[in-house]
Amino acid sequence: MQLTTNSLIVIKVGTSSLTDRGGELSPDKVAGISRQICRVKERGHRVVLVSSGAIAAGFRSLGFSSRPTTIADKQASAAVGQGLLMEEYNKCFSACGIACGQLLLTRDDFADKRRFQNAFAALQVLLERGAVPIINENDTVAVDELKIGDNDTLSAQVAAMVHADLLILLTDIDGLYTANPNRDRNARHIDVVEQIDEKVLSAAAGAGSSVGTGGMQTKLRGAALATEAGVEVFICSSAEKDSILGALDGTVRGTRFPVHHHGMKTKQQWLAFYAASRGNLYVDEGAAEALTVKKKSLLPPGIVAAEGDFAAGDVVSVFLRGTHTYLGRGIVNFSRDELMRLAAAPGAHEEAINRDNWIEIG
Repeated sequence: MQLTTNSLIVIKVGTSSLTDRGGELSPDKVAGISRQICRVKERGHRVVLVSSGAIAAGFRSLGFSSRPTTIADKQASAAVGQGLLMEEYNKCFSACGIACGQLLLTRDDFADKRRFQNAFAALQVLLERGAVPIINENDTVAVDELKIGDNDTLSAQVAAMVHADLLILLTDIDGLYTANPNRDRNARHIDVVEQIDEKVLSAAAGAGSSVGTGGMQTKLRGAALATEAGVEVFICSSAEKDSILGALDGTVRGTRFPVHHHGMKTKQQWLAFYAASRGNLYVDEGAAEALTVKKKSLLPPGIVAAEGDFAAGDVVSVFLRGTHTYLGRGIVNFSRDELMRLAAAPGAHEEAINRDNWIEIG
């Protein structure tokens, strides 16, 4: 990987990379990951760690004979395990003279603009102070509608949020294959994926570990999000000796997902990936051209219809009338009723969506 000094690297470590054969947290594996991160820091880079392992760290302490399967049991195990997991990391990083801090996130922390900005600001302070932020989903309180779902997606969202230079996904397989290598002898390793399409996603079906929540397809979807935001991605196996360092040096086998464009600004990322749309606007051909070709703001006269009970400051999705072609989304300056009144007024020049509050999709 071509990285400059002070590059920002997000490393995601899955459950299978942190546990022993019995599914319990392995202090030796935590120490191995931490040691490599200390060496990455010594090279002058900044690191954010997205770590699974809370349930694995806690279930034995509650008397479970194996990793629990019910939501309540897993949440209780995570409640116990988060502290134990951080204790292991803190012990390892303290030995290197490095501070670490924990952030527990849910989907709402990305969807709510203020919380998104607050999380970004907290991460910036930790990084500026030389600490290693350790991030996990808040499994103890998250319910299905608030869950991000897996740490592959979470790590991609975090990498996009902090404008990382590289996202390393550590797993139990050395990258992407044309088929599941455990089932197909003819499966070929793929070194570089230029574009993540349905063919690539189909090749990843069925690959993955039984002890984690994300298979290869979730890693690819995470990689798609990260690369769209301007972050290069590398998937490799944690079983390889010094796999993190090897990913940086190009000496470990894996699959690389390069980036072919500049990254998005923080506001654009929030609009594109996380903000919840509160309604729909349908625009005529002239307004669609103004938004997508002329790169101008959206004016009320170009709006032909609106759906949803949205207010000023909400995010709305914009479609071309008739075809329902999705154009993008933006922060609207008026409520639905106010906007439709303006749309019916001849020569209304107030901006419905300012260009700076718009992201084109597609």
